[in-house]
Amino acid sequence: MDGFRSLFTWIFGIAFVTLMFPVTCSLWLIGIPFDRERRAVHRMVLFQGSFLSRSIPLWKVRVEGKDKIQRDQAYVIISNHHSLLDILLLNRLGNRFRWVSKTENFKVPILGATMRMAKYIEVVRGNKESVIKMMDESLDALSKGISVMMFPEGTRSRSEVPGPFKTGAFQLALKAGKPILPVILHGTGTVLPKKGFRFSSGHRLLVRVLYPVYPESFNSEDPEVLAAGFRELITSALDEVNIEQKQSR
Repeated sequence: MDGFRSLFTWIFGIAFVTLMFPVTCSLWLIGIPFDRERRAVHRMVLFQGSFLSRSIPLWKVRVEGKDKIQRDQAYVIISNHHSLLDILLLNRLGNRFRWVSKTENFKVPILGATMRMAKYIEVVRGNKESVIKMMDESLDALSKGISVMMFPEGTRSRSEVPGPFKTGAFQLALKAGKPILPVILHGTGTVLPKKGFRFSSGHRLLVRVLYPVYPESFNSEDPEVLAAGFRELITSALDEVNIEQKQSR
């Protein structure tokens, strides 16, 4: 049964995004003269992610802590990363941000074109010049009041425990003098694990926004120290969710 549901989910998702693509293109074209920051295209991306995550009946999603986000504040947003579903769920946050994503995603038909129209930020992993360009574009976005979304692990984790955090997000926060907004995702790796294409059903997924940490509370200007500290923070928050779920059974 899960095999049939997985096939239907992929077909439904791909068909929906494909049908919405002309609308996205129209918003981009109309906005060229006066929407230089591509707000309309980004809102369309948020709508698609939110619609898909709400309409597919294989899971139930709970989003907590959105009230911690100040709409007029630009953040460096970080999250643990287990699954392709993470992107859909993080779009449920609804605020203005730009994704930082590996160049391979920009080569995917429709997805890549949409990301470029939204002015999301491309990076070639391991390429020093590309990383510098990514940092410059991220700093420019933050200076304009636009948050930047990054997965500090750099890739999806195979387990519930986050992998080592890279320093890029923390270097960015230090250079920009902007707060870091940690978000945890729970359950997505069970529904659609790394290197898997088959969805499992009947799971509850959680998006929980933690309190933002402002530069004056960083306690260090060493990005490696910050990376280790925020990894511990997110790991502890995930452990708390596991305890909460065991107690509620």
